[in-house]
Amino acid sequence: MAPDITRADGKLGWGILGPGNIARRFAGDLPASSTGVLVAVGSRDLDKAKAFAAEFGGARGYGSYEELLADDEVDAVYISTPHPQHAQWAIRAAEAGKHILCEKPLTVNHAETMAVIEAAREHDVFLMEAFMYRCVPQTAALLDLLREGAIGKIHQIEASFAFGGSPNPGSRLWDPELAGGGILDVGGYPVSMARLIAGVAAGQPFADPESVSAVGRVGETGVDEWTAATLTFPGGVSAHVVTGIRKGAENVVRVVGSEGYLVVPNPWLPARDGSSAGIEVHRVGEDDRHVEVETVPLYAAEADTVAAHLADRQAPAMAWADSLGQAATLDAWRAAIGLEYPSERLDANRPTVHRRPLRRRDDHTMKYGQIVGVDKQVSRLVMGVDNQMNLSHGTAMFDDFFERGGTTFDTGYIYGRGQCERVLGQWIHNRGVRDDVVVIGKGAHTPHCDPESITRQLHESLERLQTDYVDVYFMHRDNTDYPVGEFVDVLDEHYRAGRIKAFGGSNWTLERLAEANAYAEANGRQPMVAVSNNFSLARALDVPWAGCLAISDDESRQWLEKNQLALMPWSSQARGFFTGRAKPEDRSDAELVRCWYSDDNFERLARATSLARKRGVHPTAIALAYVLHQDFPTFPLIGPRALSETHSSLPGLQVDLTPDEVRWLDLRD
Repeated sequence: MAPDITRADGKLGWGILGPGNIARRFAGDLPASSTGVLVAVGSRDLDKAKAFAAEFGGARGYGSYEELLADDEVDAVYISTPHPQHAQWAIRAAEAGKHILCEKPLTVNHAETMAVIEAAREHDVFLMEAFMYRCVPQTAALLDLLREGAIGKIHQIEASFAFGGSPNPGSRLWDPELAGGGILDVGGYPVSMARLIAGVAAGQPFADPESVSAVGRVGETGVDEWTAATLTFPGGVSAHVVTGIRKGAENVVRVVGSEGYLVVPNPWLPARDGSSAGIEVHRVGEDDRHVEVETVPLYAAEADTVAAHLADRQAPAMAWADSLGQAATLDAWRAAIGLEYPSERLDANRPTVHRRPLRRRDDHTMKYGQIVGVDKQVSRLVMGVDNQMNLSHGTAMFDDFFERGGTTFDTGYIYGRGQCERVLGQWIHNRGVRDDVVVIGKGAHTPHCDPESITRQLHESLERLQTDYVDVYFMHRDNTDYPVGEFVDVLDEHYRAGRIKAFGGSNWTLERLAEANAYAEANGRQPMVAVSNNFSLARALDVPWAGCLAISDDESRQWLEKNQLALMPWSSQARGFFTGRAKPEDRSDAELVRCWYSDDNFERLARATSLARKRGVHPTAIALAYVLHQDFPTFPLIGPRALSETHSSLPGLQVDLTPDEVRWLDLRD
């Protein structure tokens, strides 16, 4: 880990990546900072970098961003490149050990924001999205007034930031390839303010909307020219936000409450270039008043905020979770008006977030096993592909899993009504990794659980996945109305045609599976080689979905040990039971209570927690290690919706359990 500050004068040495207009404002204010000084400027144009550095007192200019990141006197970087480059260079800066202040939006979408935050976490650097208005006294005064009840109970928020202009395809604002338009340029301001104020109403640092609806105009160049959105928050608070690049707006913040309203006439650039500052309070039964606030150089305040919170690696002004919620809200706003950038479309050849070729990391910790019929390494953890509904999210999740050694992906015909298969298929096509990954497909789900449906669905799945075979195919359910031999026959037919390399049953009884294999042996057919039922340290009392089966009981375990059939268990970590969510007194999650709450399971949780303390890991790692340490082959499915969830599962691979510990965890000793 690099030192937080390298300069002898104790000031934070800043480097600027991308010397554009917003960077000029930052560099111009930086001398007023009490904590920072400009050291270097990086640009694709060396002369431009040198001229910018000379103008604002920087020691040197570089003709590349890489050179700037290699400068030992640069402690922190201010990233002001075009939007699509933010994620790439924030990740590169984190890898170089530089603290990061990145212009808004932090990235183009939520998926990239996840990747940047995880890079900052992994490399232990500060990261903040640069909403400078969050760092000034006026915003602090606004929040104080609202917390004190100056207008009573908060009910409605109005916020706008829009300006007029004519279409100019040569400008980044009007270019969809550069994520142009109002929402990602200035629309983030009213959204972030609404979320901040809604957080006050909820007694939290910020709040995320429960729903986003919007109308707007996407112009001929393919970007949003004008749009208005309604955000609804928990507790009945709503917000109306407006942005645009073709028509100006009032550009104020108005908050309405039970006892009156207040107005911030200049919320975004208070006291800059001679503009006004302050807050107008209009309360029923009282004289209107204007609250004066201290004015400070905006970007100097932002730089000082970074320096003040280096040790925390994030600042309350715009914490990481706040940026994740911000990105998700902006994604929802764009989706509501049908705005999708070319790089996000399902048929796009979307690059990695860090813009380097995909490769397995040298320091990965993945372990591997074998499944009969599959001539590839099968990663012991399997990525569940059941929630990645767009290419941006899928690409970020799958790239990360692959680079961390993951090879195996589990999807199904019904997941996302086929969208999950399409996303996985496009990612595999984009990366050219079909020979390097194991694809698990599933079909024949109730009510279409019959031999004919298997054939129809398999062909459709192969088309969505853009491949001519899946490595392992599971029947998603069983249907005892059909003789088991009819299912074996049709699966064997597709095996012989090369469409599947191995097959098994998901949510099948072991008795029925044994019957299927007996039929296969007697009739010269391929046997089932794997089963995918629920199995975890916490034994299921019930199952989340109709038709599911769990096989954590002693008799099932003995059968698996005897037959050495591969188990690919879903909900292998008991759907969050070991994350800290489960407490006997907390019954807010009805499904968790129904499926996992029992005295025995809470004793298993207590034992996993105790062992986790001794091993220096989280209880979820112990729970996953338990599944991995059975006396039969296991390949647990994990279903992360965020990169942080993927990363929290990986330590389970490194936990070695003795046979006695496995028995003790499961209350068998």
